[in-house]
Amino acid sequence: MKSSKKKGLIIMFVIGLGLFGYSQYASASQIGAIITESTILEETDKGKTYDVKLKFENPSLLLLTAGKTDFFVMADDKTIGQGQLEPFTLPPMSSTTAQGTFTTDSQNSDELPVVKLTGVTKYDLILTSLEVPFVYFPTEEQAREFIHQN
Repeated sequence: MKSSKKKGLIIMFVIGLGLFGYSQYASASQIGAIITESTILEETDKGKTYDVKLKFENPSLLLLTAGKTDFFVMADDKTIGQGQLEPFTLPPMSSTTAQGTFTTDSQNSDELPVVKLTGVTKYDLILTSLEVPFVYFPTEEQAREFIHQN
């Protein structure tokens, strides 16, 4: 009887651990990103290079570390530039700011396009890694500052 109780406890522990792991995976999949700051670093005939800061919010109980993250800026469903964020750590149930650069070849225009920031961040966990896509639609004011700097 003692052996069957131990097996039952081990099975319950493994099931509980699996449910906890899945719930945290589902929570980590809901990570949000917003633009907090952008500054023009360089402007040439070919385009502009920006310093950009994104704020990531972690709703899970997992400490997540991210390597370099590539992202793309889309306007009216066309890629107008791309960038890369430096590696960062995202504490559990908290937020952090990641910094990177973004280069665009878009030209200033009087019309403000619909802007979308999209990318995939790869987080390294203890036994596996997790790739979480993010999409962010900045407000019209943020888009104007981020793309046109008017």
